[in-house]
Amino acid sequence: MASRRLPPLRALEAFVRTVRLGSARAAADELGLSPSALSRRIGNLEEFVGKKLFTRARQAMQLTDDGHAFYEAVNPQLEALARAVESQSENLSVLRLHLGVLPLFGSQRLFPRLAELRARHPLLHIDIDTGAHLEDRVGDVLDAAIILSRGPSRGLHAVRLDYNKVHAICSRDLAQKLGDVPEEELLSKQTFLIHNELPESFSAWRAEIGHPNLEPAAIDHFDSGQLMLEAAAQGLGIAIMHDDHMRRAADPRLATLYNATVESPYSYWFVCKPTALEERPVRLFHDWLVKADL
Repeated sequence: MASRRLPPLRALEAFVRTVRLGSARAAADELGLSPSALSRRIGNLEEFVGKKLFTRARQAMQLTDDGHAFYEAVNPQLEALARAVESQSENLSVLRLHLGVLPLFGSQRLFPRLAELRARHPLLHIDIDTGAHLEDRVGDVLDAAIILSRGPSRGLHAVRLDYNKVHAICSRDLAQKLGDVPEEELLSKQTFLIHNELPESFSAWRAEIGHPNLEPAAIDHFDSGQLMLEAAAQGLGIAIMHDDHMRRAADPRLATLYNATVESPYSYWFVCKPTALEERPVRLFHDWLVKADL
């Protein structure tokens, strides 16, 4: 029986890296090729499949519809091939990811789903870092991070994980005392709890409720959303946080103030260096995360 003709594997590698990195220049640098050599490899692949996979204009390369379809069809097969090779290797080793993550995201959203990831990729193990300045440490001591940000720094590969509303969250007793209508005199006597990663959320909230110049009795700053929720539940202040945090906490001691709809300036983002996507632990976690809808 005649064997099937395989596509040029070096051309496939050039194609996949260009798609994953989002840049022909970055892919060429990763492979140690000149841009023209990378373009030739992709041209060889296009000739093999008989379709244009990229449009080329002004030194930029954009996937065509055929290119998207080809990537979606081929990438899972390449992953399956990599897993098959790993399973037959006598040099099996743990794949280790150094991940930065905020504690509340970890406890509410990531950890409840990690068993799925472990079942899919048993060799992937994750070291968790909940320290400060996660974004600044990506590419240094961290392979990747999940951060709260208005928008990550340029130069990072970033995937936005959600959109949120800002809510004022407090104990049910305090919510009853403050009533259904925002009164500046009452609110000015309260302590507000602000997360270090969300400094502008309070300004957005007080502007939306019609009191942009509200000055509370005190503002206490936290670096842990989980502790903020507990402090609010204990009546220690009004926590300015995302509706998502409130919903996932499902704490009967907590209530939200008023019915203000405040678009949050911040979202959760997955970030890593673009070149880190070529490291198998980062790519496995990234590909699972963007599909997991945590």
